[in-house]
Amino acid sequence: MSNIIIIGPAHPLRGGGMVTFNQRLAKEFIDKGHSCTIVSFSLQYPSFLFPGTSQTTTEAAPTFVSIRSLINSINPINWIKVGYLLKKEKHDLIVVRFWIPFMGPALGTILRILKKNKHSKIICIADNIIPHEKRVGDSIFTRYFLNSCDAFITMSENVLNDLHQFIVSKPAVFEPHPPYDNFENPISKKDAREFLNLSSTNKIILFFGFIRAYKGLDILLHSMADERIKKSSIQLLVAGEFYESEAKYKQLVSQLDITENVLFHTNFIPDAEVHYYLCAADVVMQPYRAATQSGVTPLAYHFEKPIIVTNVGSLAAYVPHEKVGLVTNPDSTSIADAILKFYELGENYFIPQLRTEKEKYSWNNMVTAILKLAKLTS
Repeated sequence: MSNIIIIGPAHPLRGGGMVTFNQRLAKEFIDKGHSCTIVSFSLQYPSFLFPGTSQTTTEAAPTFVSIRSLINSINPINWIKVGYLLKKEKHDLIVVRFWIPFMGPALGTILRILKKNKHSKIICIADNIIPHEKRVGDSIFTRYFLNSCDAFITMSENVLNDLHQFIVSKPAVFEPHPPYDNFENPISKKDAREFLNLSSTNKIILFFGFIRAYKGLDILLHSMADERIKKSSIQLLVAGEFYESEAKYKQLVSQLDITENVLFHTNFIPDAEVHYYLCAADVVMQPYRAATQSGVTPLAYHFEKPIIVTNVGSLAAYVPHEKVGLVTNPDSTSIADAILKFYELGENYFIPQLRTEKEKYSWNNMVTAILKLAKLTS
């Protein structure tokens, strides 16, 4: 059995899907008999770079895994100290998450130092290689990080292709994002809506997760202004924290005269309440204008909710059209058409096929892929 650490965000950070992923991956390693801990951040982002209200949660820490908050993303002296600490500990396997070039200098320095122990193998799980929101220095920071790793896993074919623009000589594989199964169990739609004080009779579509420009909430709001949607008793539930200006969205809702059709629950959604939102909805909306993959899709799979996605990035690869959900173009009319088609087909049309597709993805597959890559680099 291996001695493993995962480097990436974990409790008490509020990293959304990435925190959930890292902790669930650690559990899978532990359940399979490996020793696994998580090395997280003492400071993930300086306050001026963090768009949310708070970087930490008051929820209880997971009890099944040890989490060490060691890394300060902006302190080079800290990177050196952490690097030498992990070098001395001589872990068999380092699994490191990479999602934004900003983390390249910190993580790249730590990995360069620790791999001098000539023992630890470094496998990167890359969420993104080319960021959604580009900044000066992205390419340099990304290359610096990537060159410190031994092998790579991506969770979309698009990211794998992006990776090959930087690295071609190291092993890299695509392994789909497993469904999240570490939330509360599904409950009835009636009970979920009662908890959230939502109508028991209206049709409700859900936009879930951090609100950022590339996720296309504004496109979806324009879809809600379609007269066909307005006449269909369809409400949009927006559940997630604003990571950009809240005012522009509220103003757009007012301009489109859809105030009665849009419900904002825009505080951070703690893990303990996630199941209420997924179970209350008829369908999960992903109207993205750009994407690689999304953590919302495996969440929908877990709660067996159909999904409407735009045909961007690798979103459609996880959502077989007219089986698990619907794939449409990233414009308001096409999205409105898809919403109406969903209700024409009915939620129950998708559930059997969703359950079948769900069986293709598992945490066992992810762990197997990681360990296989580690052997390739031995």
